[in-house]
Order: sequence, then C-alpha cells, then structure tokens
Amino acid sequence: MLSIIIAIVLIIVILLLLCLAWRYASQKSSLPCPVWMRWLLDPPLSRGMSARTRRTLTRLDLKPGMQVLDAGCGPGRLTIPMAQVVGKEGSVTAMDLQEGMLKVARDRADREKLTNISFLQGGIGESRLPPEQYDRMVLITVLGEIPGREAAVQDLYQALKPGGRLLVEETIRDPHFQTRSTVIGLCEPVGFVEKEFYGNRFSYTLILEKPPVRNGYSDS
Repeated sequence: MLSIIIAIVLIIVILLLLCLAWRYASQKSSLPCPVWMRWLLDPPLSRGMSARTRRTLTRLDLKPGMQVLDAGCGPGRLTIPMAQVVGKEGSVTAMDLQEGMLKVARDRADREKLTNISFLQGGIGESRLPPEQYDRMVLITVLGEIPGREAAVQDLYQALKPGGRLLVEETIRDPHFQTRSTVIGLCEPVGFVEKEFYGNRFSYTLILEKPPVRNGYSDS
C-alpha cells in the first residue's frame, strides 16, 4: 500500500514539474499549451457545462444561424456548446495551430453528432480566414501565444462582419497573460471598438466590436 502511495505522489510531482517547466518556457517564447496538457484548458473532472463556459456563451449573445470562429480552440471546450447554440443553420470554425488539439475537438464533435463544425489547422495572422465571414469570434487566453499579434488582430478584424463581435478572455493564471490595456492597444488601431468589460485587471472578459456599416459608411 505504501509503495502505491509513493508512486502516486511521484507521478503528481512529475506532472507538477512538467507544468512548471512549460510555464517557464512559455514566458520565454510564444509556446502554445501542448496537447498532453489540454486538461488545464478543459478540466476532465468537470461534468456538463461549467459556469465559466455558460458566462462566456451569455456574453457572446449567440443566435441560431450565426457564423462563429473559435480562434485557438484547443480541445473544443467552447466549440461544442457554441455549435449547439447556433444550430444547423449556423456554423463554427474551430481553428488551432496543433493538429492534436483539433483531433480532440473533432472526436468530441463526432460523439455529439455535430455536423456544423469545420476544422482549420493554422495560426491566426496567416491570412487564411475569409473576409467578413463571422458574426462572432472568441479568443480565449490565446493572444499572448501568437508571435505576430498585430497581424493576428488585423486578420481577425478583416474576417469579422461589420457589427460582429470579438470576445477576448485573459487570466493571470495563464503564462501569456495580456493586460486589458495591451489588448486595447492592439485592437483599437485596426478599428475595433470596446463595447463591454467584465471582471478585473487579473481576470477579465473584453467584448470588442467591428463598427457596423450604415449608408455605405462605417460608424468608426
């Protein structure tokens, strides 16, 4: 019995050390969360939809038929419920740099029998997104992992429909944490307008809008 307890403790210590090593390396470079650590993004012990996910969906104000981009989707924590909300008339594009993350999200979509999700492997800022395609976008603790953040924000802006919204979430627990002022400093120059803010300086949700077009002219 004692040997089993020691083995469990050793496994926990090793996992903690690996997590700390990844966090340290992430602070030195733009290193996305590896696939084997996806449980940090989507805790396996949670049952059903978490309160955090429910808050995000509420703040997105999703409607059936909307086109949504999950930028840096990871294992699909938000991809799946967003696809369920927008329904068969809508669609979700799950985009991630890592094929392993996309595979996890794809498997989850298959289990839920969802056919309104497309999967795109690539980095944000590589100009792979169609212009004015999406009504909503989510960027959850991803911005700091992108080497060319200015190009990424420009890419997202161009792919968003006029009047569409980008939801950005950041938390100090993430090694790539971006402050509110940093996000605004990246987004406002390309044309985004801040609409809503929730939380505090250490953990927050920011809603940014691409100004709608009226009478042939942008409101910006």
